[in-house]
Amino acid sequence: MVTTTLIVTVAFAVAFTVPGGYNQETGFPIFHHETSFLVFVIADAISLFSSSTSLLVFLSILTSRYGQRDFLYSLPRKLMLGLLTLFISVVPMMVTFAAGFFVLYNNGLKWVPIVISILAAIPVMLFALLQLPVWSDMFRSTFDSSVY
Repeated sequence: MVTTTLIVTVAFAVAFTVPGGYNQETGFPIFHHETSFLVFVIADAISLFSSSTSLLVFLSILTSRYGQRDFLYSLPRKLMLGLLTLFISVVPMMVTFAAGFFVLYNNGLKWVPIVISILAAIPVMLFALLQLPVWSDMFRSTFDSSVY
């Protein structure tokens, strides 16, 4: 839940701290006409909304009644949904990070954002590899009728 809270905080802050800053005359972001800036904004919004959803799902786990049926049905589903939305928030967070480099280094050093994008994919793949077995075991134990 701490990770989700950090992602929400960072995604919210990034929404108002755009790369390149704002034009003093118009008030619009300087790079608002570039495709990489559009990718930056959309990925940040997806990250903010999915991490907020993940935070609310994890909070609903903490505030559940912990009844017998909750452990069988409700809590595993909430945990799977929380992990899924957490993964969905991590991926666009890294896309936002990489898109920021494409916005800033579009004209000069074009190899820098490519290297940064490749490096940003490493935590996403690592997170997926570490969480996929847990998620698939929970999915199997929750929805496979032969278990019960």
